[in-house]
Amino acid sequence: MLDMTLLWGSGSCPCWRAMIALEEKNLQGYNHKLLSFDKMEHKSQQVLDINPRGQTPSSRHPRDQQNRPFLHWVSLLQSQFQNQGNRLIPDAAEERALMYQRMFEGQSFYEKLNNVIYYDLFVPEEERHASALSRNKEALKAELGLWEAHLQKSPGSFLAGSSFSLADVVVFPTMAYLFRFGLSEGRYPKLGEYYALLKDRPSIKASWPPHWLENPKGHEALKDF
Repeated sequence: MLDMTLLWGSGSCPCWRAMIALEEKNLQGYNHKLLSFDKMEHKSQQVLDINPRGQTPSSRHPRDQQNRPFLHWVSLLQSQFQNQGNRLIPDAAEERALMYQRMFEGQSFYEKLNNVIYYDLFVPEEERHASALSRNKEALKAELGLWEAHLQKSPGSFLAGSSFSLADVVVFPTMAYLFRFGLSEGRYPKLGEYYALLKDRPSIKASWPPHWLENPKGHEALKDF
């Protein structure tokens, strides 16, 4: 059991990443609290005391009151529990370099996806323009092409080679959102294969967003991509 408290929100990619990493390291049994974004609980004083930005996930360890960035936080887990669960950072230098490259690219991927599926949420009505949304869609389509090519060229089934790594922890939630929002596996077969390979991985099944389980249907915003 990990002596920490995790404050998280269902469907948040950053939260999902943290929970996948914990599962991969066999660190279950920690305290956690599911927050409601609709009720703005991520801006509550409990969260702000840990993370002044009011963002999830926020975590608190009795011996460490700091809220740390994801990579720093998982690196600490990997160091402290390196012989427990799965190694998330490859030993081979080439795979490790590829892992970091895909991780950083994964953040751009995540942002471009959000710029399309949450355009109306992020942009006030009076500032919305069809041309801006069209540009966002074209940027996402180009990004999808890059990731299809990445998986085509990958030396293994995972993003950084033959082993599941932090790159997969970071990128899989974005992939899951793509298909929940209607992306065609026929148009992006390598993305579809990757999603099918990982969606039943124990760490991912155990951390699957609760509201997705309650409503598996999803959306169709990307059905024409």
